[in-house]
Amino acid sequence: MATRPSSEVVDRARRIRVLLFDVDGVLTDGGVIVHADGSESKRFDIKDGAGIVMARKAGLTVGLISARQSASTQHRARQLGMDPVRLGVTDKAATLEELMHAHDWHAEEVAYMGDDVVDLPVLRRVGLSACPSDAVAEVQAAVHVVSPRPGGYGAARALIEDILHAQGRWDAVVAAHPHERP
Repeated sequence: MATRPSSEVVDRARRIRVLLFDVDGVLTDGGVIVHADGSESKRFDIKDGAGIVMARKAGLTVGLISARQSASTQHRARQLGMDPVRLGVTDKAATLEELMHAHDWHAEEVAYMGDDVVDLPVLRRVGLSACPSDAVAEVQAAVHVVSPRPGGYGAARALIEDILHAQGRWDAVVAAHPHERP
């Protein structure tokens, strides 16, 4: 964490039960490699993945809302045990509302990290909104937290750590993690 979150952000983070992420530009650097056969590859940050697992072990729900349909994203979400996963979404705000209704989530209990204008309706609705450091200017101006890290390079992990610290769960998560001894 490069800077300490404001007291308002800490208060918001304490209420979070659900973490939702956009994918391209948040959990990836936004690049997509298209192979000759039409299949795609993406690069996901291992520290983001470890943070997602930590958040889940701490009892938080962690999921995805993405406009793109992607087999590599679906595979990565399964690896990390993310649920709910909504890919190929044309209206992210409507999807958020459907999820909140289906799971009895309140907006103030939901955090969302997005990076582009398509994410603005969701970012304006949730209790804690965040973006990577390389998000578009309109998104950076609209969120509660701008990560010190760019998309695909630890932005999600930084948000997760801030939330777990605010909730007093970070030390327990670290203590429960198996450590190798030298």
